Amino acid sequence: MTAPARPTGAWDLSEDQLAIRNAVDAGMKKFPLEYWREADRTATFPHEFFAFAAAQGWLGLAMPTEFGGSGLGISEAVMMMEAIARGGGLSAASAVHMNVFGTNVVVKHGSPQMRQENLPDIVAGRMRVAFGVSEPDSGLDTTSLRTRAVRRGSDWLVSGRKVWISTAQVADKILLLTRTRDPEPGEPKDAGLTLFFTDLDRRHITVKEIEKLGRAAVDSNELFIDDLLVPDRDMVGAEGRGFRMLLDGLNPERLLVASEAVGIGRAALGLAVDYAKERHVFGRAIGQNQGVQFPLADSYARLESAWLMILRGAALYDQGRDCGAEANIAKLLGGEYGFEAADRAMQVLGGYSYAKEYHVERLWREVKLCRLAPVSPELILCYLAERKLGLPKSY
Repeated sequence: MTAPARPTGAWDLSEDQLAIRNAVDAGMKKFPLEYWREADRTATFPHEFFAFAAAQGWLGLAMPTEFGGSGLGISEAVMMMEAIARGGGLSAASAVHMNVFGTNVVVKHGSPQMRQENLPDIVAGRMRVAFGVSEPDSGLDTTSLRTRAVRRGSDWLVSGRKVWISTAQVADKILLLTRTRDPEPGEPKDAGLTLFFTDLDRRHITVKEIEKLGRAAVDSNELFIDDLLVPDRDMVGAEGRGFRMLLDGLNPERLLVASEAVGIGRAALGLAVDYAKERHVFGRAIGQNQGVQFPLADSYARLESAWLMILRGAALYDQGRDCGAEANIAKLLGGEYGFEAADRAMQVLGGYSYAKEYHVERLWREVKLCRLAPVSPELILCYLAERKLGLPKSY
């Protein structure tokens, strides 16, 4: 694998990053905001866009070259996801998000056979993947999950429930976190959690879509798993080590979600600025008024600061260094500032912001999710208080 070209200065973007941003910006012009408004209105998965993203190599951006990917890093992936979200919102980003980050665990810990059988199809867009971790009663307390995998000969029998599983309506495979045994005395609570990458077999998995506030184009679901037979070869890594391996995907996920939030915030800010220039009240453009200028300028500054933290966290991850604090801070700032920018854009457009034809309301609805998931602002603050400030654990 050829290492990607890295920045020459402290905060310069690499040639790869600039090329990716320009290419994605050009590609997203084929899917204007009207395309995404219609996908949201009809709750239709953007199959045309997904196929285009696969053809452009976007799905395999951070995949190894031996499986058809580009062999680039999270630094390049955040550039891509920011541009996708800026062009189409979370409806666009979520359509490809799971294929980009969710398979990172398979790349790092899957068997050679598992990688060879699945990764080329994922890169080419022939296979879609769901991420089966969250459960109705566990929330962010992942180690308390109840989905069980019981040994049956050389295979496993899995039963349980999962919730908020994106793309399960169209997914072919699912990365499934289960409990294969209870922790022994003295072991951490995550001992006995095991990952499987297996077929989303609808004969044994009932997929029930959740009607939700936004991002209707990309489904969210509750899964009811009843005696799903999983071959032993579908286990990812070692039995009982699933949670530890899952952590390899959590920091990249936070960075990607943060970049998507910033992209949406920038899109909303752009719509607000255009409107402020064109809308005239009392004989002058409303953009001349400091009451309009200051919130927009403030959001611009905040989005830029969040973006720098995203780039910092992604660079650390690609260097194999600890980036837990940076990834969490990026997610915190991206989610907060992205939503704030969209909310301020709503205020600038006034009553027109409530009209779907102006697009801001969809961005506002979608970016709210980036504040809530995959980890809440409150839990991030708990993490920083404990890990960076040395305060006692509060939960």
